[in-house]
Amino acid sequence: MKIQDLPTFMRPREKLVRSGAATLTDHELLAILLRTGYEGKNALDVAKRLLQKRTIVELARLPFPELSSLKGVGETRAALLISSLEIARRAEEAFQIPTITSPKEVFHLVSFIKNKRKEHFLALLLNVRQQLIRLETISIGTLDASIAHPRDVFGPALQHNASSVIIVHNHPSGDSGPSHEDLILTKRLKYAGKILGINLIDHIIVADKNYTSMKEQNVLPE
Repeated sequence: MKIQDLPTFMRPREKLVRSGAATLTDHELLAILLRTGYEGKNALDVAKRLLQKRTIVELARLPFPELSSLKGVGETRAALLISSLEIARRAEEAFQIPTITSPKEVFHLVSFIKNKRKEHFLALLLNVRQQLIRLETISIGTLDASIAHPRDVFGPALQHNASSVIIVHNHPSGDSGPSHEDLILTKRLKYAGKILGINLIDHIIVADKNYTSMKEQNVLPE
């Protein structure tokens, strides 16, 4: 029986459109890529037979000559399968969540604010493994001042279930040293974070050519 002879709810492509790719089995996904079968076997039959002998991971690791030699695959379908799996691999790499391990990594991550003429106040929201959940813009200030209230920092942190936060802002003056106001603000935020159970890991100030980490400078409040 050809796939087009099956009831609509059993056809892999229609099922994907209706309910999403996550609802399809491995052999249904594979059948969509194969598109057709051979005499007496439709794409679903071929996909099931292939997956009876090898898992989807094992098929993905086969070199082109071996994959293309499998009955029902051939060179055209093998090229399509390999291309699709390579796209999936690259997409997975692109969407890997970065882990923040040093102030230098933060400096590179927020380099887009280092030459801004106004103060930009950002918060890096992290999970328990210090992986970046979200980079949040808290406020954009005037030429020489930025406003950041604890609720503006920890509101998004609570919303996104962050376990810790790193705050960052730039100094348009070019001096990355913390001001008296920076130290007072950091103390307020550290205290607010303790109440909420969200750790303020660091406050990093960036300038056009350098940065200052309050944690590295041992001026981060306890």
